Amino acid sequence: MSNTSVRVRFAPSPTGELHVGNLRTALAAWASCVARGEDFLVRMEDLDRVTSSPEWSSNQLQSLTAIGITWRGEPVVQSERFALYNDAIAQLHAQDLVYECFCTRREIAEAAAAPHGGPVLYPGICADLTEAERAAKRQERTGALRVRSGGGTETFTDRVHGEVTAPVDDVVLRRNDGVPAYNVAVVVDDAVQGITEVVRGADLLQITASQMRLQKLLGLPAVQYAHVPLVVNTDGDRLAKRDQGITLPQLATMGVSASEVRNVLWASLGQDGREVQEFSWDAVSREPWVSPWSNGKS
Repeated sequence: MSNTSVRVRFAPSPTGELHVGNLRTALAAWASCVARGEDFLVRMEDLDRVTSSPEWSSNQLQSLTAIGITWRGEPVVQSERFALYNDAIAQLHAQDLVYECFCTRREIAEAAAAPHGGPVLYPGICADLTEAERAAKRQERTGALRVRSGGGTETFTDRVHGEVTAPVDDVVLRRNDGVPAYNVAVVVDDAVQGITEVVRGADLLQITASQMRLQKLLGLPAVQYAHVPLVVNTDGDRLAKRDQGITLPQLATMGVSASEVRNVLWASLGQDGREVQEFSWDAVSREPWVSPWSNGKS
C-alpha cells in the first residue's frame, strides 16, 4: 500500500476527446481534493488497446489543463500494470473464487433477468460446470475468468446519492483475450495508489457493489464514493459522440472558450460563487444536468 498523500483520482479511458460530462466529473474530483489540501491524481485506464491510444491520452490531459485542473506526478497507465492485476486474480484463484465463463454477451442477455429495469447480472450459467463440461467448451472457444462473488448486495453511502444498496455480480476478472478486466484493475490500482475517495460518473453507481466485494475478497481497504450525475443533451439523452458541441475543440469552433466551459461546469455543480477551496458535495444535485451546448446549440 502507498503511504503518499494521494487521495482522489480521475481515471478516463483514452479512447477519444473528453466531453463536457467527463470534464464536469474531473472538475468535481479535483475541487474536492483541493478543498481539503490533498493531492489529485490522474490515471489512464487503457485496458482496451484497440480503441485506446497515447494520442488520446495526450489530448485528454490537454483538456484537463485547459480548464485549470492540475495533478501530481505522471499519470499511471493501466496497460503497464498487468502483473499487478494478474497477481490479484491468482490470489482469488487460490481461494477457489475464480471460474471460467464461456458465455457470449447474447447468451448472457437472453438468460439474465433484470426485474424493474435493474442491472443485468450474470446468471451463473458457467459457475458450476464440471471439469468435463469445461473441457468440452474450451474446444469451442476460449473462456473468460469470473469471480465467484457470493452474490447478495453491498450498501454504501455515496457523497451525492446518499445510502445506496446494489446487487453484487460475478464480474469478469480476465477477458477471453487474456487482458485483465476493468473491475479488478480499478480496485487494485485504487489500493496500490492509496486512493481514499473515488469520484466518477453516476453510470458506474450500480457496479460499485461488485467492486466493493472484490475489495473485501482481496483484503483491500474500502474507499469513499461520489458519483457525479450524468450530463444529457437537450433531448434528455446521455451525451454521445453524435452530439455536437460536447468537447473543448468543438466548443472552441463555436466561440466558447475553455474558461467559459469551466465556469458553466462549476455553476452546474452548485458551486457558483464559491472558490475552489470552498467546494461542497452537499451543493451537487442528484439530477442529470442538461448541457447548454449539446446538439450544436450554444
